[in-house]
Amino acid sequence: MRVPRLRPRAARAALILGVLSLLASACAAPPLVTGNPQSTLDPQGPNAQLIHDLLVPYIFIPAVLVFLVVEGILIYAVFKYRGKQGDALPVQFHGNTPLEITWTIIPAIILIVILFFTFRTQAALATPPESPNAVNVRVIGHQWWWEFQYPDLGVSTANELHIPTGVPILVSLESADVIHSFWVPLIAGKQDAIPGRVNRMWMQANEAGTYSAQCAEFCGVQHALMRFLVVAESQSAFNTWAQNERGVPFAGAGSAQPTAVAGSQQSLVQQGAQLFQAGACITCHTVRGTPANGVVGPELTHFGSRKSIAANTFPKDEQGNNLKRWLRNPQAVKPGNLMPNLNLSEQDINAIAAYLESLR
Repeated sequence: MRVPRLRPRAARAALILGVLSLLASACAAPPLVTGNPQSTLDPQGPNAQLIHDLLVPYIFIPAVLVFLVVEGILIYAVFKYRGKQGDALPVQFHGNTPLEITWTIIPAIILIVILFFTFRTQAALATPPESPNAVNVRVIGHQWWWEFQYPDLGVSTANELHIPTGVPILVSLESADVIHSFWVPLIAGKQDAIPGRVNRMWMQANEAGTYSAQCAEFCGVQHALMRFLVVAESQSAFNTWAQNERGVPFAGAGSAQPTAVAGSQQSLVQQGAQLFQAGACITCHTVRGTPANGVVGPELTHFGSRKSIAANTFPKDEQGNNLKRWLRNPQAVKPGNLMPNLNLSEQDINAIAAYLESLR
């Protein structure tokens, strides 16, 4: 019996797939985020470190060793005992009790060891470290964006979670519609957000940075674009952020004139504020200090200070082109989301975009 060889076309396909895999694995992180955004092999916090310390020495390395042993025996057997033209039919036999018992007991022992260390890690992940500076955050998953509430600080925001470094973040997870999954790969494991239930987890960032995060449970057509950012900063920077978030970005309650806008841009911002407050925007969004108090969509009180739009679908750009693209037709950017196409004119889009960017 001859060992079959790959046909040229199949060989080329295998080579192309291999090259593409190498290129994909070499992709760098986007400039907006810190480290390798979707990697669990680069832990940046104690929660992620616990998972890494379980995965690598107790699961990954044993799996590699088992793979090498099994594949080594298989390759040896293929070449050592391969049939040659003219050989007689080999003797047929069925079963080898000692061998079957051996290869049943060995994997069972391996799995028992993995189970022990898994339970130990789960217990550690379920017990947040005690700290007087721990921050409580209520997280609510929506199709397809994230709401963050800080009950002890009186702060509410969307799609950008700010946390201080070096302290535990105690997260309570809920869902407003379907099952979602909260995942910040570099600093925390996954935890589901389930309708009608509150799940709890904790996380902590060792270093300041902006970390990529993602819904990890299929939740609808835009699941892949249900992303958010975790901004880890020093305690003083976090306190400053929280203080700013508690305020309103206006000179006075209900005013359409932000405090830091001047000249011709101020006129455009005022026009945008009037359009925002007189149109459908206020029925879905909240901007504190104005008549807008909707709760269907993300809160926009300090939208201008955020780094991205539409649940990190696009980064902010200086010209506001991504924001204008969203206002022009949200359904073309993220089909199925709850924001309809308002058929705004280009003049209105420019004005509303200028107003939203002024909310800092």
